[in-house]
Amino acid sequence: MKVSQKDLWAGGLLMFLAFVGLWINGGFLGLGLEQHTLGSARRMGPGYMPMLVLWLQMALGALVFVLGLRGGPDDLESWKKLDFVTLAVGVAAALLIWRVMEHVGYNSNYVQVGLACFIGLMLLAIAPAWRPLGMVLGAFAIFGLLLEPAGLMISIFALCIISSLADREHTPLGVLGMSVFLCVLCWFVFIYELDIRVPVWPGSF
Repeated sequence: MKVSQKDLWAGGLLMFLAFVGLWINGGFLGLGLEQHTLGSARRMGPGYMPMLVLWLQMALGALVFVLGLRGGPDDLESWKKLDFVTLAVGVAAALLIWRVMEHVGYNSNYVQVGLACFIGLMLLAIAPAWRPLGMVLGAFAIFGLLLEPAGLMISIFALCIISSLADREHTPLGVLGMSVFLCVLCWFVFIYELDIRVPVWPGSF
């Protein structure tokens, strides 16, 4: 049987991350670190939507894994030593940072997880094969980390700049234009029209 190693590893990684997320959230067999209240579909608790998303990720990971068992090997996508090393180092660093921050008593769970994910993804992006995935996901992590202390505008700029590093063809002018466009769009939709209470600039709350 021909298999696709990258699909197997990608599916396995998705399922592993989903398992860790469910364990932290409290949605895996009722066991979790935070024990967020799940609630029900009618009365959702803070852990309900993360639980649904993580279970969906688990299902998608299983689908990718199964399809990888039937996808033939592709020489163009064969794994290099650097791909294995950066994946292992990135996951290990993220878990270590998360546990260290928890051990020293840092009580902001989203900062623990967000910072661990960001550093782990930046290490993953050292390998050219992982760079698009690492930079794009790392950009989302830094957006979440900066939103409250730095405000929406700076967070959007950081997201656009970091995610643009996933593709070397982006130009500074194009990144600037996209950043300004997204800032104006997000301000109009979320702040002006929907009146969502998030800081726009540092110290605006």
